[in-house]
Amino acid sequence: MKLTFSPGSPFARKVRIAAIELGLIDKIELVAASVAPTQKNETYSHDISPVRKLPALILDDGNVIVDSYVITEYLDELAGGGKLIPASGPARWKVKSEHSMLQGMTDAMLLCRYEVGVRPKELLWQAWYDDQWDRAWQGLTRFENHPDILTRPMDAAQIALVCVLGYADFRFPDCGWHKAFPKLDAFHDKMLQRESVKISVPPKG
Repeated sequence: MKLTFSPGSPFARKVRIAAIELGLIDKIELVAASVAPTQKNETYSHDISPVRKLPALILDDGNVIVDSYVITEYLDELAGGGKLIPASGPARWKVKSEHSMLQGMTDAMLLCRYEVGVRPKELLWQAWYDDQWDRAWQGLTRFENHPDILTRPMDAAQIALVCVLGYADFRFPDCGWHKAFPKLDAFHDKMLQRESVKISVPPKG
């Protein structure tokens, strides 16, 4: 299998952490790819995914699985099922719902990144930026105030949360989340003790 990724992508990081935790990382070849906004990548569009998003998992038979959660679910099933995503019952829907919130929070942060890092400064839409950032911040507030996710055995939602926090550190180092959310801060420090999380931290600079 091959996984398209960028070291700075929180979505690709999620899959890398999942693969390590599931004992499957040695079966996956990491393939660096660039899908930056406004920069066409016709090969990626044609051969891998027309929406040009990371990551994508290319199976040995040539089929492609896209979306970080779908890939995580595939890998979880490949590893026997029920390891990072509960197999059934209320716990399954809790993890899936929390993951969807976290996916939306990551998307919001990514849009903030594009607004200030890609859009021409004279076209910056501050109200849009503020709205997207508030979605991410309100999400962090929710998980700070509902800390069940912070103490469970590792699952897909926890992986998504640590990737949100890591992306905040990577792209918004002065946003102040460590001080604002002490429970999330302690969770992040604890997760960094895991090899899968530590080795996938986005590079600085």
